[in-house]
Amino acid sequence: MSPELVPTLVLHRRRYGETGLLLELFTLTQGRVPVIARGAASPRSRRRGLLQPFVPLRVAWRGRGEVGTLTTVEADGVPMQLSGRVLYAGLYLNELLTRLLPRGDAAPQLFHHYRQALDDLASGGDLEGALRRFEMRLLEDLGYAPDLGRQVDGTPVVAEGRYRCEPGSGVTIAGDSGPETLSGETLLALAEGRLPASETLRREARQLMRRLLAPHLGERPLKSRELFRTMRAVSRTPGNSR
Repeated sequence: MSPELVPTLVLHRRRYGETGLLLELFTLTQGRVPVIARGAASPRSRRRGLLQPFVPLRVAWRGRGEVGTLTTVEADGVPMQLSGRVLYAGLYLNELLTRLLPRGDAAPQLFHHYRQALDDLASGGDLEGALRRFEMRLLEDLGYAPDLGRQVDGTPVVAEGRYRCEPGSGVTIAGDSGPETLSGETLLALAEGRLPASETLRREARQLMRRLLAPHLGERPLKSRELFRTMRAVSRTPGNSR
């Protein structure tokens, strides 16, 4: 009997021994799964080009321990072409999943949201919108997302209001318009899975998502953010044409 092949994307990979790869997979049926792909790093391996981030795959693996062994892999679509800022955005999504998603917990809806976010990035759509939607859906799937459409006392959020929203405490009315307050328009847009058009409100949305994710990410910095900052600094160096 042929093994059941599961829709999968590679979140991270690194060398394992002389010719193997240790892969962190995001699968439709079992969530995040670590596997070893023996011989996949060999220059003559057909798997070498497939087992990379942003390549839709169908895979099978075996093993009952913490780390399985990859047995079958085949392409499940065209590789997503990400470059520049879009590539760093994709790496950011992968790092969020690697850091926050427990191993072995099926998250089929989140898998589809992740695929949609990558498709949005690859198609040249609204990068910030794709990131904010996925961040919100990730928080919802993990049970960490506050209700952005209502205050903690049940009062609906209104677009004209100013609010505060802190991790673990939800949305409350703001008595001032200080730097950490948010427009009701920003909260309602995020609650509806969209991003406001105004750059000021987009900045609010970005800062809010960082605050909501921070307690779960811990103090260790995200490598994808550090890489993006380095790339941006290099691109701004005088004489650099990139």
